[in-house]
Amino acid sequence: MALLEIKNLTLEFGSSRSSMRAVDDLSLEVQAGETVCMVGESGCGKSVTALSIAKLVPTPPARYLSGQILVENRDVLKMTKAELRTIRGGVVSYVFQEPGASLNPVFRIGFQIKESLELHRPAAATDAEVVRLLKLVGIPAAESRIRDYPHQLSGGMQQRVMIAMALASEPKLLVADEPTTALDVTIQAQILDLLRDLKKRLGMSILLITHNLGIVADIADRVAVMYAGQIVELAPAHALLRRPLHPYTQALMRSIPKLGSDEARLTTIPGHVPQLGAFPSGCRFHPRCSKAQMDCSENSSALIEVETGRWVRCVYWREGQG
Repeated sequence: MALLEIKNLTLEFGSSRSSMRAVDDLSLEVQAGETVCMVGESGCGKSVTALSIAKLVPTPPARYLSGQILVENRDVLKMTKAELRTIRGGVVSYVFQEPGASLNPVFRIGFQIKESLELHRPAAATDAEVVRLLKLVGIPAAESRIRDYPHQLSGGMQQRVMIAMALASEPKLLVADEPTTALDVTIQAQILDLLRDLKKRLGMSILLITHNLGIVADIADRVAVMYAGQIVELAPAHALLRRPLHPYTQALMRSIPKLGSDEARLTTIPGHVPQLGAFPSGCRFHPRCSKAQMDCSENSSALIEVETGRWVRCVYWREGQG
């Protein structure tokens, strides 16, 4: 049984007369102990999907039109507010980008971590447990850092505090939404190493949201590539990175800077992600696709399993394959 199973989720913003579909018939599973990366450009629906797992997208303005979000085989979309409080933090915890904006600047970090403990594990809401959590995420001199304010910490240390807060409830699934975006490259690598180590030590699952395919190889078991509210490719990480099948995934791979390259300019994807409510007809990637055919503007492809464990939303995915 999957820890998380999203089935045919469709979510819109706005009214029935003027709606903007952000997530369209999306299905995804995260197994116990697995790390799944959700990849795509900004505006493709990754964060909305992640927030929906614990029904954190407010209604209104959002409307969950159809589908199920099963966490431990319980449908989040049918839960009462009291039931949702047991899921949020208790089973699913979040780490967001820009930790400086997430931490309260007027409270010491020890107090903020203890708040999470008091909510989910009251008996463990002690300074000793806060220190243990800070040591768990690799913060040195944790006994003295417990009294620091957020502004006294570097960006990387602030993100470690956010991870400690997320782990305070001992979640089974950690959703990390662009956790390295605001950090320099060296600190990014340290945070990814930390997440990978914590996953092994604590036996939890991770859903990592990112726009950077370059970090996927270091942490992911499987990768879901999103575009315009849909998953366009889903595959084991090693297979996708070795041989991407969807034209969008191939374009993302080509746009990654390569050490030692003598190319004068970076490779880019022409055009831009379509705005909500203004998706093109047919395949949503066809205006930017180098493999697009005449019928791509009229006919949309379903997500089909083309190889064992590999799913692609493209009729012409074989074009150019060796």
